[in-house]
Amino acid sequence: MVMLAPQPMVMECAGWPDDAYSLLDSGGGRKIERFGPHTFIRPEPQALWQPRLPQWPADGEFVPGSDEDGGGRWQLESELPEEGWELAWNDIRFTAQPTPFRHLQFFPDMAPVWDWMTGQLAGRDDAETMNMFGYTGLGTLALSDHGRVTHVDASKKSVAQARDNSALSGMDDRPIRWLVDDAAKFAAREVRRERRYDGIILDPPKFGRGPKNETWRLEEGLPDLIGDCAQLLDSKSAFLFLTVYAVRMSAISLAGLLEEKLRHLPGLVEYGDLVVTEASLGEGAPRRRLPTAIFARWSNPV
Repeated sequence: MVMLAPQPMVMECAGWPDDAYSLLDSGGGRKIERFGPHTFIRPEPQALWQPRLPQWPADGEFVPGSDEDGGGRWQLESELPEEGWELAWNDIRFTAQPTPFRHLQFFPDMAPVWDWMTGQLAGRDDAETMNMFGYTGLGTLALSDHGRVTHVDASKKSVAQARDNSALSGMDDRPIRWLVDDAAKFAAREVRRERRYDGIILDPPKFGRGPKNETWRLEEGLPDLIGDCAQLLDSKSAFLFLTVYAVRMSAISLAGLLEEKLRHLPGLVEYGDLVVTEASLGEGAPRRRLPTAIFARWSNPV
């Protein structure tokens, strides 16, 4: 029977090598980050403290809309490459650029998650894994070091960008299924097909629409989706990783859901916060940790 960890934990992104990404400062409901050669200011409601740097010179800032459910626009101060610019994480290369959704085509705080899940598959090249809500594919490409990957996202544009990132990384010959599909419906079909996976990562949005205008609401759809994912895993599977952004929900509630749905399996359910640590401002200066998402994960040493 699965066990639940007694205490929450933190998974920390302390910046990427070669200045590919770093959190420079935060405070007053905003943050300033370096993405390779460019810096940007974005909203960050969890930055309740005051900034430490006196000025924030940036190439642009995302100004949010008036309602809490999203919207807003970029105010750019510098001319940016029309097709974006190239960044790298380990041997994965990809394109970054501002999007209408305030991010830059990837989520840098996911780096420790990619490290963790590939660690669960260390030494394997025959794993069968799935990346649901896979976006632009960095997690998929990391998993492809260890076997076949099914990448599912409802956005045709995101899947196309993921395939472009695969080609840019020299990985377009990897055994990856690129699917434009509603993730919840796909998972239900996989259950009916009696498929199994060695690992599943999913990053469902708070609200979304499928390729046929299907409506997704996290609080309504997540229990059934995790239930289907649980049926796609067995005692020889290695992991499930769930992240949730921008919701009024606790990591403890995510952990409780995983414990319920995975109770028939061995292993451990852990939970906590993803955080990004600010760059150092000098010797002795404390490095603040900015929470970005909550997570729950199941692992099974096999």
